Amino acid sequence: MRVTYEPHKAPLARIAVIGATGRMGQALLKAAPGFPQLLITSAVASKASLALGRDAGEVAGLPPANLPVTSDLAVALAAADVALDFSRAAATGATVAACRAARKPLLIGTTGLDAALEPAIAAAAGEIALMVAPNTSIAVALLTELVRQSAARLPASFDVDVLELHHRMKPDAPSGTALTLARAAASARGWPLPSGITPPAGGTADQGRPEGQIGVTSVRAGDIVGEHTVLFSGPGEQLSLTHRASDREIFARGALTAALWLMSQPAGRYSMRDFIGYKTLS
Repeated sequence: MRVTYEPHKAPLARIAVIGATGRMGQALLKAAPGFPQLLITSAVASKASLALGRDAGEVAGLPPANLPVTSDLAVALAAADVALDFSRAAATGATVAACRAARKPLLIGTTGLDAALEPAIAAAAGEIALMVAPNTSIAVALLTELVRQSAARLPASFDVDVLELHHRMKPDAPSGTALTLARAAASARGWPLPSGITPPAGGTADQGRPEGQIGVTSVRAGDIVGEHTVLFSGPGEQLSLTHRASDREIFARGALTAALWLMSQPAGRYSMRDFIGYKTLS
């Protein structure tokens, strides 16, 4: 009898998409076929979703995927190796608790998170690998580090402003990415970290612009996927660092790639900075 042996194949990474009927959830479903090493095993939506029971592929405008949309998060996590949350900020607390209980890694891409959620995230990160990523573009992760370097090296006489544009349906303003960029610049300069919407740039004719203030300007219009610019304005010169997204799939590809990486990490809190391995500045 002749026996043949096939090369060992690594098991597919099983992914639960939470917020599967939203813009990013659908983008994840569309991007997944480009990742032969993973399989989306669960498509989760809220209990109020009109898509419950429908095929997730058809909801995303794809051929049927034999993947019904469900609201049962516990069952979805039981069939997954890692979860991606792109739902609503109000639901993130329950998602964090469920992933912690199920001992499943979690990537949170949802933006507009309440600061009150921070203790729950910190506690969960003590038991599971957890990434908070307001923007899963690899290029934006690099932009954040370039902003950090620029803020640290340019003289204090350079003002810092963050300008961000998104589609008219985006609920949070400033965006999570805009706040991340502002905080990167503030941290590098030793300024107070912005926690939300900062006062408009500029000041009165008598007072001028307050020192140590980072301006954040938001625009919501049309179907703009996302644009972020960090402007350093000094005497007689400006430095502008910009990222423009023209296709939502860049965020989906980045999220899926980061999720595969997160699966192999020990318990702890991670960011896209950890994922891209950027260690030039602390």
